[in-house]
Amino acid sequence: MAIFLVFTRSATTDQSEMDVYASKAGATMAGHAVTPLVAYGAQEILEGPAHEGMAILSFPDKAAAMGWYESPAYTEAREHRLKGADYQVTLVEGL
Repeated sequence: MAIFLVFTRSATTDQSEMDVYASKAGATMAGHAVTPLVAYGAQEILEGPAHEGMAILSFPDKAAAMGWYESPAYTEAREHRLKGADYQVTLVEGL
């Protein structure tokens, strides 16, 4: 069953940290079974509180998703995201 990681950015707090994150995050996907589906494209909030943007990544299963999320490369990149913005990250099963 497909698994998705949904990243919702509420607010940027340090753009320089987000720039570092952006420069590192893409390369962390090499060697992992991940398909980016959404990456901060134009959006229109129809319900709920506003947020700055969203990314959705697809993985074949939970093990693959967690393998990438907990990888040394992404762990290092993630530190910059955590310093640079307020996020909610959700792991959700697909149909």
